[in-house]
Formats: sequence, structure tokens, C-alpha cells
Amino acid sequence: MAIVTGMHPAERLRGVKSIKLQGKTIVLGVTGSIAAVECVKLAHELIRHGAEIHAVFTRSATEILHPNALQYATGNPVVTQITGSMEYLEMCGRDGKADLLLIAPCTSNTISKIAQGIDDSTVTTYAANALGSGIPILVAPAAHESMMDNPAVAANVRRLQELRVELVEPRREEEKAKMADVETIVAHVIRRLGPKDLVDLRVLVVAGSTVEPIDDVRVVTNRSTGGTGIELAKVAFEHGANVELWLGRHETPVPPWLPFKAFETTADLVSMAEKADADVCVVPAAVSDFTPAKKQSGKIPSRDGVLSLDLQPTPKVLNRFRKGAKKALVGFKAEAGVSESELKARAMALVKEADVDFVVANDISKVKGDTTSITIFDRKGRSETFEGSKALAAERVWRAILHGVRG
Repeated sequence: MAIVTGMHPAERLRGVKSIKLQGKTIVLGVTGSIAAVECVKLAHELIRHGAEIHAVFTRSATEILHPNALQYATGNPVVTQITGSMEYLEMCGRDGKADLLLIAPCTSNTISKIAQGIDDSTVTTYAANALGSGIPILVAPAAHESMMDNPAVAANVRRLQELRVELVEPRREEEKAKMADVETIVAHVIRRLGPKDLVDLRVLVVAGSTVEPIDDVRVVTNRSTGGTGIELAKVAFEHGANVELWLGRHETPVPPWLPFKAFETTADLVSMAEKADADVCVVPAAVSDFTPAKKQSGKIPSRDGVLSLDLQPTPKVLNRFRKGAKKALVGFKAEAGVSESELKARAMALVKEADVDFVVANDISKVKGDTTSITIFDRKGRSETFEGSKALAAERVWRAILHGVRG
């Protein structure tokens, strides 16, 4: 009788979120921290971006998480001891298959052993060979805070950095240096293995909307979610840029690995813009065109009936980033119900008015949820149009900034 084999569950997950890690083989080293219980989620998330995962456990790790859990999660056998098959050479030797050795969680014990060239466990043996073979290593420490602050361990962390081992900073809370969350680790993996076309580029993204106070409770604002700007910052990070995000009112969640500076009013943003300093400034922020002429103290009673507001124009902000944008300044133009020719005319007017290098224009009537439609214009009026997710739109914007508009 023929044996019918179905698709492994891990294969059903592969690439469902993106193909950013497609074709990449990652060795996941698991050491003896309670954070090992997060490794099934971590493996699944990496697979969702297309990666092939092979897990390696230290003996201590097997006492916290059973290797079968990772065999199920990855669809591949789990290495728990070094045998005559020399598994470590197959993955991390000079001709090894691995594109990255990710050690998560990584205990202070394992940090110190790798730093000192000791390979007396499965994971440290993989690490010793990866270092000797030029295979990149990414570690996500997990330990009590007092252990991470031990001067000897701190010195070994610095030694790892000298060896070009990258650390994903732990979350320091409850007197523990907890392993970074899964989303943060995955973002660093994508950054390490992804395109390097923005490496060392200083990028400033200004996103979200301003709020102009009417009184101490009510404000004038707009419907911007901040989603486009957050996606632009995420893509820049994944491509290797040093990213700074300035963020106003927003609805789109900000990933924990993307810190930001907050602003509220147009006046706040004007003040901040004077201090901008980046290679590329990208400004999709939805800045209010008007602000109440006078802010009322306290809360205006609703029982007063009809309320009339005197509004005055706010100062223009985009042109104030020109001095701080050393290589490129990108502005955004949102319109509603205009023809293509009128959209272009307004985009080119912004080029002249704010001295920008690119304008990303769109008709907001075509923006629905996570999908958008944009047209990117350069100084000469050349353009290219894209319709799709905001994440893919962000990729197209960065491609245009780097390589020019394909129009």
C-alpha cells in the first residue's frame, strides 16, 4: 500500500507574510534560558517571511523546551549533541549552508564562551565555526539584569561586538534583561540578511498628523493614520539605514524596535525641523493648514451652544527641512478627486515651493485600509505609479530615491 505524505505544517506558513527571507537558511541556537519557550513563535515568524530554520539546542535548553517542539515548528531535525556527522560543519563550516547563526535566547554563559573562543557545547561549537567561516552571528541575550551588568560579562559583550557579532538589545524590566520580543528579533534578522542599499545612510522620517488645540480637551486634526510614514521607516531600517522617526498623532501601531520622537502641534514641528540633520528626509506627515487663532483655557462648555472658531494659517513646514536634508528631501501631496494632470500640476508646484527632490502624490479616495495608490514625481516631472499595500509602496519610494523615477 502506498504511503501518502502531506505537506509539513511549517511549509504552509512559508512566505505568508513576505519573501524577505526567501532562500535564506538560518541556524537557530537555543540556550538554557526560560525565554527558550518563545522559540516556537520565533521560528514560525521567520518561516512566515520565507526562511528555512534548523535548530540547535544546548543540553540546558532541552531541560526547558523539548526539541520535538522545534522539530515540529521548523520541519527539520533538531541537533542536541555533536556527533560524527559533524553537523556544525554542514551548516557553519567554510562551505556551510547557513546564511546566519541566530542565538536566541543567548545566556550570559554562552556570550562569554563565544567571546573567549570556548566551544564546549553544541551552540558554542556552531558559533566558533561560524566566526571562522565568516557566517554572520546575531545574538539575543536573556539573563538577570545583574548578570548582564557583571563587568566580566559586559567586557565579553564588547568583545563580541569587536568580532562583528550583532546583539539584539534585551528589554530591561523587572530586574531582568529579557530577550527582545519576537517581532524585534525578526526585524534585525531581516536587516542583517536583506539588501544593504541604505547602509550607513542617515534617514529622518516625519509621520503622523499634527493636532492644533481648541481648548485643553479638543483639537483640530486630520484623518492621517501615520501608516505610510511608519512603513517608510520600517523599510529603511530593514535596508540598513540609521533611522530616526518623528511621529505625531497616529493610529498605526509602531513596532517596538522603532523608537520615535513625538510632536503635537505645527509649532512643535517647525521648531524640530530647524534641528533636522540627515542624509535623506522623508516627510509624509499630515500637517494642519490652519490652527485656532486663540486657544481657550479649560474646556469650552457644550451647553454654550453654537461655537465659532477663528482659524489662521499655520507656517509652512516642508521647506524648513531643506537645509537638514543633505542628499534628498521627499515631500508628500494628498489630494481628493483630482485628475492625473491636476495631481501632477500640484506635485510640481510643491517641488518649486519647498525645493524638494521628489513628491509622492496620491488621491486619498483611492486609499483603503492597508492599500494605497501613489505617483512618485521627480524634479523634472518624470513619474511612476504604484497601487498596492503600503509596505510595497514604501519599497517603491525608496527605490525611486536611490535609483531615480522609472518614468
